[in-house]
Amino acid sequence: MNTAALPPTAWTTGTTEVFKTGTWRAALPLYLHRPSPCRSACPVSGRIADWIGLARAEDFYGAWTALVENNPFPAVAGRVCHHPCESACNRAGYDAAVSICALERHIGDLALAEGWRFPETPESEDRVAIVGGGPSGLSAAYQLRRRGYAVAIFEAGRELGGLLRDGIPPYRLPRAVLDGEIKRILALGIDVHTGVAIANTEQFLRLHGEYDAVYLAMGARRQKRLPQLDYGKSRVMDGAAYLAAANAGKPPALGKRVAVIGGGSAALDVARSARRAGHEVSVIALESEAQMPAQREEVVQAKEEGIALYDGALLQSVSNGKLQCLRVNFKGNNPLEFTKIAGSDFILEADAIVAAIGQDPDLAALRPLLAVDGALLRTDASRATSLEGVFAGGDVASTARFVTQAIGMGKQAAAEIDRWLMGDEPLGTPHEDTVPGAAINTFYHPRAERPAASTLALGERLHGYAEVKGGFAAEQALAEAARCFSCGRCTFCDNCFQFCPDMAVRHVPGGYAIATEYCKGCGLCVQECPTGSLVMREESR
Repeated sequence: MNTAALPPTAWTTGTTEVFKTGTWRAALPLYLHRPSPCRSACPVSGRIADWIGLARAEDFYGAWTALVENNPFPAVAGRVCHHPCESACNRAGYDAAVSICALERHIGDLALAEGWRFPETPESEDRVAIVGGGPSGLSAAYQLRRRGYAVAIFEAGRELGGLLRDGIPPYRLPRAVLDGEIKRILALGIDVHTGVAIANTEQFLRLHGEYDAVYLAMGARRQKRLPQLDYGKSRVMDGAAYLAAANAGKPPALGKRVAVIGGGSAALDVARSARRAGHEVSVIALESEAQMPAQREEVVQAKEEGIALYDGALLQSVSNGKLQCLRVNFKGNNPLEFTKIAGSDFILEADAIVAAIGQDPDLAALRPLLAVDGALLRTDASRATSLEGVFAGGDVASTARFVTQAIGMGKQAAAEIDRWLMGDEPLGTPHEDTVPGAAINTFYHPRAERPAASTLALGERLHGYAEVKGGFAAEQALAEAARCFSCGRCTFCDNCFQFCPDMAVRHVPGGYAIATEYCKGCGLCVQECPTGSLVMREESR
């Protein structure tokens, strides 16, 4: 080998920082606090990834504080929410969605056990009246009181809670839990008037004149009725009436066999409550089992408890305790559409019939003053009605019959009432892209099973109203919080810092920064980010 032909070795004691390689790139990584898909799906827009992250760090008080910014009912919602957040969870496409509801319940129950309270807020001179003490009205009252307003609730019933109390049985929502979370809201200094119904136009106008703003959240208490049934007979009942009596500990005597008409949560609540009262129960649902609007676990538990389900079935007529039914193919509910299946007639025998096919609000006192859309009050995007200073939400203004959606509407209305009283511009709802599943580097998230919720033994369920579904132990809650991808939230794992080939990622107070003079835009930091909180953005120069 001819070594003389080789060039001399070049050594330097300088630094490569003199080479400003940032001019090479076409795109630049950016740190973003992006909305997680669970938050975008959440009816109250809860900061789910944030509070789960606090729980993962064993800061349960901080997690509760973050939770109740948007929802003062974590222990309630953790039991009864229809959890669209879990359907949207990015982890669902990897192994199984995070048990967000169960975690929320754990934190809510811990707050009740520890006696955590909301901070007190001085009261201003501005006064807001809330008509209706259900989930939407209580949510609005809470949010307004936190902003300093003097708040008064006017509730037609003897107790607050609305359908949380009258419509959801104790085996799903123990009354101590409901009472505890309502009591904590009222401790903020809310004026409560129970047994007060706004029954006519004059009463409403008086209220409107005495307060600076009014929020209408009376719910929907007028039961829809089936023309096939004779409601004048003693053993034909509305579902709401049955549940109100059963939840008060006085289920009506209905004979041995009870037929329940309907496929939603209310119908399943009626059926399961009647089963606990000792009846043989059948449910007739127009929808197929897969199409029923009731939550899936309710249907499963009802069948476990010995309730016969006749899905895809239409009640045609009733005569001498015999229900003439027909099988159908259900196509949709808006508008109602189905086709009858020829030759599929069948007969059920029942001593009593309870229909739970939905409810409408009673607008008799408001129709002369407020614009309506069919059976509902008309509201705009800010929840304002056609009358200045009057807002509406929950079941009186929406067909979305879910507890957390009512809570979310109360939260939104409170923010809009605050804006209106302060003379500010309407609140916008800026669209932000959520973190897609493809942005999560799952290499850093070991597969882990979603824990199965414990349930009360079948033999114990039908002997009272003990809660059926159990909660997490502390160890389970921590393990489940660790399964969260923390979508869109930097967890300061240092991957971006460690993997950058140009040392262009720098530690700064509170996180990281990109040294743009060196970053070549290779995107390695984005690829190695386990939470999708880094994105590449094209640069035009």
